[in-house]
Amino acid sequence: MRVRMEAWDNTRRPEIIMTQDLLAKHCDPKSPALSEEQVKRYLADVKGWERAGKQISKTFSFKDYYHTMAFVNALAYVSHQQDHHPDLEVGYNKCVVHYSSHDAGGLSENDFICAAHADALV
Repeated sequence: MRVRMEAWDNTRRPEIIMTQDLLAKHCDPKSPALSEEQVKRYLADVKGWERAGKQISKTFSFKDYYHTMAFVNALAYVSHQQDHHPDLEVGYNKCVVHYSSHDAGGLSENDFICAAHADALV
């Protein structure tokens, strides 16, 4: 479990973001778009994910097609349970996962919840 503390600000508590917190949450279809500051905090917690405009992406590498497809099928199951579906680019030994929240008009907490779940699968 990773914990990240922001610099102390007298007006509020330090922000604590934990991967376990994201894994314990369920996607909310009414989740609003995150502010730029919130996106930066969440990105620091989901290692390896990169932002490109209104989406986050990560490339997962595997030893062969069988392991790639096992990951894709497990991710499809998690996505169905969360009701938040990624765009996928699938190759022989890799899968690029893209999350975005079109309804929110930007990145939402749902994208980071699902990114944490994708990471937990490997």
